[in-house]
Order: sequence, then C-alpha cells, then structure tokens
Amino acid sequence: MDIKQLKFLIALDKTRHFGKAAELCHVTQPTLSMRLRALEDELNLVLVARGQRFEGFTEAGERVLAWARTMLAAYDGLQAEAANCSGQLVGKLRLGMVPLASLNPMDLVKPLIQQYPELHFELLSMSSEQIIDGLSRNQLDLGLCYLDHINTDHFEAIELTSTSMGLLHDARYFQFDQAELTWESLNDIPLGMLTRGMHYRQSIALSFRSRGLDPHPKLESDSTFQLIQAVSAGICCAIMPLQVGMEALNDNLRMMPISGAHTAAPMGILMRRTEPRSALAEKCFEEARSIFAPGNA
Repeated sequence: MDIKQLKFLIALDKTRHFGKAAELCHVTQPTLSMRLRALEDELNLVLVARGQRFEGFTEAGERVLAWARTMLAAYDGLQAEAANCSGQLVGKLRLGMVPLASLNPMDLVKPLIQQYPELHFELLSMSSEQIIDGLSRNQLDLGLCYLDHINTDHFEAIELTSTSMGLLHDARYFQFDQAELTWESLNDIPLGMLTRGMHYRQSIALSFRSRGLDPHPKLESDSTFQLIQAVSAGICCAIMPLQVGMEALNDNLRMMPISGAHTAAPMGILMRRTEPRSALAEKCFEEARSIFAPGNA
C-alpha cells in the first residue's frame, strides 16, 4: 500500500467516475483501476462496486475510505509540520464557507498569500452542518460558519459579528429614494433568495415573520452567483450581506441598507481541537485571529 493508492480512492469518491478520477490524479484510467485492484488484493476486500461504470463503494469500501481520508490528512499534516520546522508554511488550506457570509474570504486569503507565497487554497461553499462534519472528519482545515449549536469542547472559534444585511439591486431596473429600507418596504419587491433550509434564508424568513410579513420570492437558488446574475438581469433584488463588496461587481449594482437586518446567529472561524491537526491549520487560524481581532476587522 502507498499514499497514491489512497489518493486514487479519494479521487474516485470525489468524482464518482473512473475516467474523471484518473484525470484528477494525472494518470491513465487503466493505471488507476489497476492500482485500486492491487489495493483490494492487498486488503483482501472488495472496495469498489463495478459494473459497466462506477456504481459506488461497498460497505467495506466506505469504511476503508474513511481511514484513507484520515491517513491522507495525516500525511499532508506531516509534510506541513516538517516544512514548519524549517520555518516554512506550505501546502493547501482547505476552507469551508457558508454562502453569503459576512466575511469576504479574500480578507483572509490575501494577507496569507502575501506572507506565505507557497500556500495554496481550496475554498468550498457548504452548509454549516457540512462544515462541522468536514472539520470533524479532518476533510477541512478551517471553517467559516454560524456558531449556534457549536460544541466548544470540539472546536476552537474566532467569533465575528452578526451579518448585517442590505438589498442588492440593479439601478437600471430599481430605484429607491430612502437612505435605509424597512422590512415592510421589501414585502412587495420581487426578491431572489437562497433555497429553504439554508441558515441565511432562515434568518431572513424569521425577520419577515416577526413583522407579520410573508413574501414570495420570485427566484430561489443555492448559488450566490446565480442570485447576482438574476439581480443583474433585473429579475429581482436580493437581500445580501453588507460590506463584502457585492455592489462593486459591476457598475449598475447598488446596495441599500435594511433597518435592523442581521442574521440570527453570529458567525465565526472554526478549527477542530482534536488531533491530528496540521501545523498549517494552526498557523492560519492564529493569523486569522490576528487579522480579525477587535479593531482590525
């Protein structure tokens, strides 16, 4: 068994396709299949359900896959630890983020890149539940999510402020004279919203319900990008976080503050407390603590 076989297994889980997994690993499909069969022979287990195409993992395969993720994370952590002992910070920081976060991730990524040019970043849009699960399984290094229901025995957290909200609109299609909007004034405006069940959407729904309002969104999506596209097309307006620069994406977008609008829970940056925990995650977490300390954020 070697580390490449584990990478092949994880790539197959990520792509759910032999050809795409081989492409991701920069090998041919026959090579990937051969190495996975060799792993199965060594373990004396069938890991992959095969037919005309990839059909999933067997029960044993799922269990081995969980160990493969842990071992690969430990391997990456070992490399980062060795580099850290030499005064370097290298590797890939895996950062899970909830959509429509109040924090612009570039406020963290840019200073880290400037200070540690050998760092690489993987930014993933996920729900808070997925982020917590990813941190617990060591599939993520850091997470940016809402802090309600967070068990501080398992995670360290840098608490940020609650997300303030405004109305993103395209000035070619919508104009507002007032300096600040009320929730009541939004009830009859065509709105684009994140899909139901997402934390940001829940905060918006709670604010409307607490005022006896029940708007019906013109468009729903789990993609921030698609919401911005809909706003730019004049289909709707969207309730978005303030101070993350969305209105700067094109010359026609404007952001109007909403009175008393903020998410129901504060947001924070999370890191798991338990080992294995890479030096890269620890260092970037401490850098984040410095960057977003009161008075700096």
